[in-house]
Amino acid sequence: MKVEYDIASDQIDGARDYQEDAFMVSLLGDTDQGEASALIIMADGMGGHAAGNVASNMVVATFNKAFQSEFNGRDVPASLTSALNRANQQIHDSISETPALRGMGCTMVSAYLQDNNLYWVSVGDSHLYLIRERELVKQNADHSYGAYIDMMKEQGMEIEEQPGMSRNMLMSAMTGEEISSIDCPNTAVKLKPGDRLIIASDGLDTLRAGAIIQYSSWSSTARECVYALLKAVEEANKINQDNTTIIVVDIKERAEIEMAADTSSKESLSKMAPAEPAERPKREAREPRSYSGLLKAIIILLLIGGGYYLWDQGKLDAVISSIPDDAKLDDVISSVKGQAGELIEQAESRINSALPDRKSSTQAEPATPKPVTAQPREPVKPAVKQAQAAPEKTYVDKPDPFTDPLQIGGRGPIMIKIPGGSFRMGNATGLLSADETPRHAVTVPALAMSVYEITFADYDKFARATGRELPDSAGLDRNKYPVNHVSWEDALAYTKWLSKQTGKKYRLPSEAEWEYAARAGTRTSYWWGNAKGTGKAHCFDCGSVLSTSTAAQVGSYGANPFGLYDTAGNLYEWVHDCYHRNYVGAPDDGSVWDGGDCSVRIVRGGAFQSPASSMRVDNRETFPSDKGQYNVGFRVVREL
Repeated sequence: MKVEYDIASDQIDGARDYQEDAFMVSLLGDTDQGEASALIIMADGMGGHAAGNVASNMVVATFNKAFQSEFNGRDVPASLTSALNRANQQIHDSISETPALRGMGCTMVSAYLQDNNLYWVSVGDSHLYLIRERELVKQNADHSYGAYIDMMKEQGMEIEEQPGMSRNMLMSAMTGEEISSIDCPNTAVKLKPGDRLIIASDGLDTLRAGAIIQYSSWSSTARECVYALLKAVEEANKINQDNTTIIVVDIKERAEIEMAADTSSKESLSKMAPAEPAERPKREAREPRSYSGLLKAIIILLLIGGGYYLWDQGKLDAVISSIPDDAKLDDVISSVKGQAGELIEQAESRINSALPDRKSSTQAEPATPKPVTAQPREPVKPAVKQAQAAPEKTYVDKPDPFTDPLQIGGRGPIMIKIPGGSFRMGNATGLLSADETPRHAVTVPALAMSVYEITFADYDKFARATGRELPDSAGLDRNKYPVNHVSWEDALAYTKWLSKQTGKKYRLPSEAEWEYAARAGTRTSYWWGNAKGTGKAHCFDCGSVLSTSTAAQVGSYGANPFGLYDTAGNLYEWVHDCYHRNYVGAPDDGSVWDGGDCSVRIVRGGAFQSPASSMRVDNRETFPSDKGQYNVGFRVVREL
């Protein structure tokens, strides 16, 4: 049985003035045996030195280069330890060249996944947790003074804590000197489908084990878990809260159809930089290595201050794609500085305005996490006969909504015409998720799309006519709330029934059509901008005044420029396409992409109990196509 990994990551600054954590997540592709592999590196700069962030970034880049260039596919622990020592030596060399850096250092944990085998190497007090069946088990050693005292007590040796020594004082760290203790087991931990790994800096210590387990159990995806934990850390409002980085890996059984059909899965994709191909020639016959992966990672770090502007203007694609695979480091850095210097200055004010404020408080951590329980407000969805007055006009010559009559009586869902056009689909860099790349141009013909997510009442007409069981609305008004617990297969059947009833061609949107309509001519993360804002949509951390324990009534928030409601938040929405690991070979005409893994189907748009990041217009998630979900609904397309 082979597995695959769903990996998500993010970080917060806490009460620090700058970010001292650095991390890199590389999906290395399949090995010669067809096994998935991934490398995860996270370093936490020591806060007692101003160059802690320099040390952490240096360690991550050096470790990645050393491991990927020297790993022979056999002795994983030896390769991990060697890469760690190479990274520590880089700190030593840098301090020798620049004495002002003396005293800088970091902790580090790196995990290498190969199929269901977990290997790691760690130094310091960062965490590698395994959650299995609601049990949280720390895998790596804790090299802090407090952990040492606790360990000795467990062994029956009472050691009195020394006055003036903090329990979180490090007993082992990477400072360029000899490392006193390295944790790198010789045997792998065997993982199972359903397992969840959490790799985190010590900022996660704000939460107790029970809270971590609870937030994890509430999160159906790795991405939801990352943002739920980070939100909980922020809401704890701990004094002097440290930087916190969290990386979550969900272990899933790989579908055989994907293994056979999706050859693009063997391509190396990284959230920070492309990794080496899985098939490696013998060392003595190897051609001079290409360091394009490392170079691009360094370039992205150089552009971190101006990346927001570059992405917004569509210029980051060109900068990254212009880097030759065999380029020399000095030449690349010089070239990129020349291209980006002026843009970084222009971006400074935009970045400051886009970043959320970090608040400090003296409030203690809540005893147990609990969901929001605010009550929903009055509905705003108009009746069908009021359709022409529904969404406000947000662009010139926007057509009026319309409905088609049904043969059984009544009307179909409220539709609106979407003009045809071209857009760039996906994410430029893959920093957030590798399956959103490569960004590519797509031209979508004109179509009509439902103004709202399909409601219970809309779906009930089909269910009664075809003898299907009515979905449970949990007491919500069926005329005003979007239908959920409807599988992709049920949604597809609804569109076929709607086509027969109206004599028009109804169907589920393709993934490209959905993203085009949701973007509505914009190029930002959300149709209203790059910041999630407050009260813009219905999601877990969107600042909604409505209860996030359930979906909101359709149309409770503003429409996008095409006149569509709830493309961000409320419910994920089924699209027609099967899942592909990336956009290599994707059609450019807006059509459905056949092939891939059809045991799961794509959903878009985020949901009421998901973080704002899930609402990004280019974000992709998957669910089994034959099962309905509490947080998944759909909207429909009508061909013109």
